[in-house]
Amino acid sequence: MELFKSTNINFLGKKWYFLGFSLIFSIACVLSLAFWHHLPLGVDFKGGTEVDIKFVNTPDDGKIRRAVDDAGYRDAKIVPLGAAVNNERLVSLPERETSEQALDRGRSAIIAAMEKYFGGEQGKLDLNNAGPSQIGDYLLGKDPLHLGTDAAARYGDLARQITNFRDKTRSGVLRSIDELNGAVPASVVAVLKEGAFTSQFGVRSVQIVGPQVGAQLRKQAALATLYSLAGMLVYLAFRFEWIYGVAAVVAVFHDTLITVGAFSLTNQEITLTVIAAILTLIGYSMNDTIVVFDRIRENVKLLRRESLADIVNRSINQTLSRTVLTSGLTFLTVISLYVFGGEVLRGFSFALVVGILIGTYSSIAVAAPMLVAYQDWRLAKTGTAVVPGAAGRRTKIRA
Repeated sequence: MELFKSTNINFLGKKWYFLGFSLIFSIACVLSLAFWHHLPLGVDFKGGTEVDIKFVNTPDDGKIRRAVDDAGYRDAKIVPLGAAVNNERLVSLPERETSEQALDRGRSAIIAAMEKYFGGEQGKLDLNNAGPSQIGDYLLGKDPLHLGTDAAARYGDLARQITNFRDKTRSGVLRSIDELNGAVPASVVAVLKEGAFTSQFGVRSVQIVGPQVGAQLRKQAALATLYSLAGMLVYLAFRFEWIYGVAAVVAVFHDTLITVGAFSLTNQEITLTVIAAILTLIGYSMNDTIVVFDRIRENVKLLRRESLADIVNRSINQTLSRTVLTSGLTFLTVISLYVFGGEVLRGFSFALVVGILIGTYSSIAVAAPMLVAYQDWRLAKTGTAVVPGAAGRRTKIRA
């Protein structure tokens, strides 16, 4: 299937426009990374605490921020998690102590501060934030089933039934204790009404990433990107000619810089999922560039009397239909993921949206003109240019 037939666009004739476009965006990205927002690393890389909080009703983010401030955490980032109807928020907190004791203290401090703004009753058990051991101890003290010596095991099982019902059936929060009717015996529900309550929120999870782990992840992410670029350079130098490898790697570096710079310009955090998206884009952009280069190699054998610039132009036009179809359909998929994928996938999908656009552009506007510029320089200097021919042979083009 061909979307375009017999196109004859002079892409290389517009190389200075392409160069200007790339320079403007590259310089803006570098300035943002160096002076404005810098590299906005997420908790995965810089260390910190992530708290997943589920609310009964749509929460007021201002109240959440005041509660987190009262707990002693400043400069928290609060973002919706999942669909709006989930009433869930992901609170990213600055780096703190990373021990298990610190984790428990931090969770307790956040819950206490949140209860101040979202409903709490002093001296009573909060069923939305209590664990099985706390609920089991409370029931053991009350002994509503009059079990005597066998009470501990039985109430432990009941406590796990309550938390499982809360977390799985009610998605993490109970609106009232009456919702437990039918899940546990009526006498247990009656005792819970005496000394327990349901707050308007539940802290579903608290995760901490220490600074040492963050530093290791930063190093591994950088090495993964560099190794992928180096491997592709070696492959293209062997399969085509070293200048082809250099041109392709420069184009991919251009794509990576602008994609990372887009995160800096929009002040969006870079997480491990974003690194996965960037590595995906490196391969995607390189594949698109190789398709163009392979067509150039085929046309060099057929069009020996034409200049390399004309051959490259014709090759880009011949692969244009394939490029637009492949990139266009992929772009529609990732834009849907960006719009409907929710906050958790927002960074991943944003990287794919920017990367696919700029990767498709660079194969035509960066890699190909760089290849022609080098070969023109070589023609002017030596009178010959070497381009890859069939089965690894080299074909000479004279001025």
